[in-house]
Amino acid sequence: MAGMPITGRSLRSTVTSEGALELRLIEEEVPDPTGSQVLVSVEASPVNPSDLGVLIGPADASTLSPAEGGGLDGQVPEQAMSIMRDRIDKPLPVGNEGAGTIIAAGPEAADLVGRTVSLVGGAMWSDYRLVDAAAVIPLPEDATPADGAALFINPMTALSMIETMRAEGHTALVHTAAASNLGQMLVKICRDDGVGLVNIVRKPEQATTLRDLGAEHVVDFSQPDFQEQLGEAITATGATLAFDAVGGGSLASDILAAMERSQPPAEHWTPYGSAVHKQVYIYGSLDFGPTTIQRTFGMRWSVGGYLLTDAIGRLGGETVMKMRDRVVSEIKTTFASSYADTIGLGDILDPAHLAAAGKRGTGAKILIDPSSDRT
Repeated sequence: MAGMPITGRSLRSTVTSEGALELRLIEEEVPDPTGSQVLVSVEASPVNPSDLGVLIGPADASTLSPAEGGGLDGQVPEQAMSIMRDRIDKPLPVGNEGAGTIIAAGPEAADLVGRTVSLVGGAMWSDYRLVDAAAVIPLPEDATPADGAALFINPMTALSMIETMRAEGHTALVHTAAASNLGQMLVKICRDDGVGLVNIVRKPEQATTLRDLGAEHVVDFSQPDFQEQLGEAITATGATLAFDAVGGGSLASDILAAMERSQPPAEHWTPYGSAVHKQVYIYGSLDFGPTTIQRTFGMRWSVGGYLLTDAIGRLGGETVMKMRDRVVSEIKTTFASSYADTIGLGDILDPAHLAAAGKRGTGAKILIDPSSDRT
């Protein structure tokens, strides 16, 4: 590739000091790979909630309008500017994970040219990504870029939940918004590994979807007997750990209360509740409202945030490598992802496509293929 410079598009999101949100596709020259670097032609990248958090932040996507010269302009609510402090006037790249084909490499990675790979590291909503070979995962020969586009965030999060459960001494877990792509992966993992799992969903059809996958304990939040069903499922599994994708409202509190009620009667009463520690990790924000905790479950409990990157650091390299190997080996089964639509890189700046990508319903996931509208 030496002597043949190429340019590619890359999406940038900027919050200005005046509170404006600017979304732009920029053109930049792509350097030649050196040493152990590889140049990947990006051909698939999913739209994850974390990506939208960078792309539009707290702005209302429905208020975005076409900008002169291309792109979209919006406005960040004044009350949200304080949390934007560290990104003011910085054009941030977007896209956490993706997959594509290695089209060039430095001399230390020349054997990888032509391989289809999965990769992470940000700026995946681009035509090309230059990364070190250590950042890519070669895919099986029969795997497509779409197969490998989402091999990090959801699969590794699901596996990290199981490994966190084991590391912290729990034996079963509860998962909310359980019909999500990640939730379906977790159902398959727990089914295959013999781990007790309580799945909380919002609709009867979601419950059917999970039961068809082999889920034994599915509780529908919309049903009038939700609290009773939740208590029975937690008692049956012995779950004392939960991962909550909702965040707002009283759901975390409801889970902790059900965990406390599921404990056998104590021989001696104490005002501090059972001796069993109960833990809820909040890892999503489907509800941006306040998290309400009604303390009816003693004193041995915790509610905290959960990030995959932090979990990986705690679990350690050997465990993480086993997780990664399992993801690749089950790429077309346990960790397969499906998409409602595939769009070009420029299409994400179409307000209609952006609104569709922002839907957080089951089965609404969007895939970006920069190669489809690359010129």
